[in-house]
Amino acid sequence: MKNPFGEDFSWAVWPESRGTRLQGNTDFKFEDELAPINDLVIDAVSRPRCFAFRPQQPNGRAVLVLAGGGYTKLVVGKEGVEIAQWLAALGFHAFVLVHRFPTAQFGPQAPVDDAIETVRQIRARASEWGVDPAAVGVLGLSSGGHLASCLVANYPSRWTPPASVHAGMSSRPDFLIVGYAPISTNASGRTVVPNKPPLPPPEKQALYETLQPDVQLNDSPPPTFIVYAANDPVVPVENAYRLHEALLAKGAAAELHVFAAAPHGFALREKDLPVGSWPRLCEAWLTRL
Repeated sequence: MKNPFGEDFSWAVWPESRGTRLQGNTDFKFEDELAPINDLVIDAVSRPRCFAFRPQQPNGRAVLVLAGGGYTKLVVGKEGVEIAQWLAALGFHAFVLVHRFPTAQFGPQAPVDDAIETVRQIRARASEWGVDPAAVGVLGLSSGGHLASCLVANYPSRWTPPASVHAGMSSRPDFLIVGYAPISTNASGRTVVPNKPPLPPPEKQALYETLQPDVQLNDSPPPTFIVYAANDPVVPVENAYRLHEALLAKGAAAELHVFAAAPHGFALREKDLPVGSWPRLCEAWLTRL
């Protein structure tokens, strides 16, 4: 599977010995491999991989992009590749992570470990690409926004982090962009939907229970840009307020944009709605960092 997203290059996040490849000797599987690149969806991952998109006019900064999909699939085209292409056009080295899902095979912590390791690897190779290792941000949408927020939260003591040759590198983003993410409303006792049942599989629910970024934030979190829709039918907007308030309480510079109406998963595609202005607002915010 060579250059499936039109990327410039890619690498395996963990050593080849970790994980068993899927049928066909692949690291991941598409729902429909004939879909256009920006509409590709991944429904199984055996080995995480990071895909890089180089800018034509580099600004010396980098962003790791984490797509959504509810931790059971990855909307990697719309919320990964398309976002990376936008960021690369702004001058950022953009990286799209295809991470493992929380499953019985990998456990609830798998996506978090994959994201942590990828940020470390980007920093470790920053000089190779002309990137400032102190200018590495993370952008996450939907479940990818929860995962991005986990990178500024305390790593759970009940988890054992995997061995990494880059353990000395920081995994804290230097700036954070979060869109329509389920920060903590999937956790028991913190839902806003009455009698909300646990989410399958059990490892996914365990991830949401164990890591609730708004109550587990590290000290000195980075500048953060947050965008949601007030009428989101999938992820309650309460998540936006929880994250924003928690960041402010820790002294972070956090900018919150809540648009009245937009479908869940709006990404960059709702150009005719007011929410279509969020990329321009975000670009202006990025220039002030």
